Parts: sequence; C-alpha cells; structure tokens
Amino acid sequence: MAGVNLQWRIETERLERALQALADRGGNARPAFEAIGEDLLLSHRDRFDAQESPEGEPWEPLSEAYRKRKKRRKDEILVLNTYLRDTQRYRADADQLEYGSDRVYAATHQFGDDERGIPARPWLGLSPDDERAAVQTLLDFMGHPLGLN
Repeated sequence: MAGVNLQWRIETERLERALQALADRGGNARPAFEAIGEDLLLSHRDRFDAQESPEGEPWEPLSEAYRKRKKRRKDEILVLNTYLRDTQRYRADADQLEYGSDRVYAATHQFGDDERGIPARPWLGLSPDDERAAVQTLLDFMGHPLGLN
C-alpha cells in the first residue's frame, strides 16, 4: 500500500508462545487477522467520527485560514470528502496483518508537514482497547482463554 501502513508488534509472551505453537503446527492465522482487520476498520471509523487519535486525544483544530476557504464540512477535521476515512484497508495473510490507507496524503496527516504548516493529527494506530481485542481474537482463534492479567 502506498500512503501509510500500521505496523504494530504486540509483545505478550503468552501470545508469542501460542503463535509459535500455531506456526509449528503449520497453522494459518488468516481468519483471525481478517477479524482483527474488520475490528480496526470499525474502530478507526469511530475515531474519525470522534475526531481523535488512537490514544483518545482530540486532533489539532483546523486553522482559521483553512476553515474560511474550506468549501464544506468546515467543522470537521480530516474530513473533506471522507476519502481518508473511507479508503482504509487491510491485507491479511497466514502470518501477518497490514492496515493502512493507499492515499499519499495519509502520512502527511499522520505525521504532519512543517513546511506546509500541517500539524500531525495521528489517526492510524492501535488504542489500548484495539490491542486487547486483537490479543483476545488471536487467543480465541487458538483456543486459549484470555488470562492476560
């Protein structure tokens, strides 16, 4: 994917052992990764609607100059045509999940662009709830109860 991709490594010893056991058995975690991808589509859409980062922080407000020239959705951040919100995709394989957007400007909004005066408005990432849900999905897929205290 062009644009920006999410790469997240969940480092939970029990989960790593379970994933290794699955790999040793020749297992295919694609169904679990597809379920996680679908969950991420929903949580990212919800965060766009709430106009907040994965950490729950509100996005930097629009500049007054941009608000004045913006043709529609003047009070919504990162939502002019909904392309960024609606072009998020995932790709699930047997051993990994990629999540991101193919929009070139996705990275600009994620990290900001000082030269153009665009502040970072992190929209891509795993919230603590996303991470817990992903771990639970993987453990359920492998037949393990959560038990992560």
